[in-house]
Amino acid sequence: MKSLQWLRRYPTASLGGLFVVLTALAAITAPWIAPFDPNAIDVRAILQPPSSSHVMGTDRLGRDVLSRMIYGARISLSVGFVAVGLATLIGIILGALAGFYRGRTDSLMMRLVDVMLAIPTFFLILAVIAFLEPSMLNIMIVIGLTSWMGVARLVRAEFLSLHEREFVLAARALGAGDLRLMLRHFLPNSLDPVIVTVILSIAGAILVESGLSFLGLGVQPPTASWGNILSEGKEYIHFAWWLSLYPGLAILITVLSYNLLGEGLQEALDPHQNRQTIGR
Repeated sequence: MKSLQWLRRYPTASLGGLFVVLTALAAITAPWIAPFDPNAIDVRAILQPPSSSHVMGTDRLGRDVLSRMIYGARISLSVGFVAVGLATLIGIILGALAGFYRGRTDSLMMRLVDVMLAIPTFFLILAVIAFLEPSMLNIMIVIGLTSWMGVARLVRAEFLSLHEREFVLAARALGAGDLRLMLRHFLPNSLDPVIVTVILSIAGAILVESGLSFLGLGVQPPTASWGNILSEGKEYIHFAWWLSLYPGLAILITVLSYNLLGEGLQEALDPHQNRQTIGR
């Protein structure tokens, strides 16, 4: 019943969540649901428009675009989840240390955050990737190492607000050590805004990966990703529109879905915002 009430109350978030689940299922089951080998070249089917045999048409090498789109979802989601997972881990550790110990530790951590925020993230990623071999692993690491600041600031703020709470004072009085306090009392009560930020960050990571692949600095052909499919399509956009339309729509809808899901969860997890909504 509660899940049905949530679906009725947040229909756009539910729609976004549905598409997120469908995309994840497509990525997981790609070897079974893709109609063709994504890298199979067919010189007899070069740049064919959408048809019953190739639902999304073919590219300049006769490869099936639908199959490449399905496999491209695996790349985009893998980069998004792994990069955001790394960024979240770094952000939680640094934010927890800053918020728990306060004082000089807090000041040092926040100055590091300020320095990172002062650098344009996408240009920093471009600069780092330019010195490294473009690969999916390098993209995951670079995005993760340059995207942790928002999580760190959130966790710090939550930890700072918990210091004078009754259950924390009681745990201190019972002799709980720093590590136990952080893991058992501070961190579990700080995760709600982090969950929302993680979901929104996945959308950002997918967008960054697609942009890097579009520029030729991301996942390299013949491996399919939405970004490099879109990049190949720009050369034939005047007569092979499907090469640009379908990956562009996939990126747009996926990023929008994660944003809608994140906003819906933010409303559901924020009691103050919920009270305002009910009051209206």
